[in-house]
Amino acid sequence: MKTFKLKKLEIIDHISDDILQTNIPLKDGLIINREDEQNRWILEAYMDHSHLEFFKKLESEDKEIMVQVKITKESNEPATFITSIIGVNEIGAHVNVLFMGTIVDQQKHKIEEKLTALIEEGYQGEELLKKVKEVM
Repeated sequence: MKTFKLKKLEIIDHISDDILQTNIPLKDGLIINREDEQNRWILEAYMDHSHLEFFKKLESEDKEIMVQVKITKESNEPATFITSIIGVNEIGAHVNVLFMGTIVDQQKHKIEEKLTALIEEGYQGEELLKKVKEVM
């Protein structure tokens, strides 16, 4: 398992044709790559108590939640996850929310790896395009 600092959390929701992004100011947070067979991650967000009802409502809907996060530092590109809430806990004047999910951007990384390998094997131009179509 690998653990990273969770720097930013946004909940992404679809209402009709609109996409609503809700930024959740964090007091602290962790994100853990479980490195299991399902490629699951655990996100722990620690925030003000004022967000309790919002997350209790999301938890009760028992549906997948799309989140966008920044890991380690604010300047990093955001990563998108499909998650579900596995726990909402009151801790004094704060709330701890636990999510479990999978990263959406992983597919892009796999494609980049395959493309790099093909280039290293010497494919280029039309031959590279043909080979990429075969592999995909």
